[in-house]
Amino acid sequence: MKLYCHPASTTSRPVMLFAAENGIVLDKQIVDLFTGEHYQQPFEAINPNHLVPVLEDGDLRLTESSAILKYLADKISSPLYPADLKQRARVNERMDWINTQLCRDFAYGFIYPQIFSFHKRRSDEAHAATLQWGKERAEGWMKVLDQHILGADNPYVCGKDITIADYFCAAFVALAELVGSDFAAYPNVKRWLGQMKALKHWNSINETINGYGASLKGQPMQALA
Repeated sequence: MKLYCHPASTTSRPVMLFAAENGIVLDKQIVDLFTGEHYQQPFEAINPNHLVPVLEDGDLRLTESSAILKYLADKISSPLYPADLKQRARVNERMDWINTQLCRDFAYGFIYPQIFSFHKRRSDEAHAATLQWGKERAEGWMKVLDQHILGADNPYVCGKDITIADYFCAAFVALAELVGSDFAAYPNVKRWLGQMKALKHWNSINETINGYGASLKGQPMQALA
């Protein structure tokens, strides 16, 4: 199987981490997002969405991180994507929530405009308005994650057991550390993220993005409240 990816990509890292933790061998093809390779041929023909990751397995091509995680989990019959109908529905629900709620406001509305120059708005006024809106919404979603999805009783986002939804969610939530957030207001999130960061391959998979984050030290950033 071939994976087009980039180690700084928030959506690539869950797939890379799951594969590493489960001994899945992937032929990794790095697509350089920082030079715009994802907008050029031949990658544009592979994924006209201009996004990574992309998984190729024979004649099958998947272009969405969530779908790739589910496919890989099914391919190895992993309990992290349970076969039980209700348990699987909960995993699907959580991953949809991450994609449609958390990612939109937290990543694209609040974190990315601060850490990636190509996400900066054209004027200071527009940029400030984007961050204000994004921060308010991001903090709302983090409250939902902290108090309702995790709460004091759930070690993981689907309950007692780790699932692929945790892999997917952790990559997004950990972005907050790049802008100086310490999750003090979200103790259940902090506890849960600590468990995910204890995974054997977490540090190696996140080495690139953490190094990039270190290069941003000293720049003015807005953190989560």
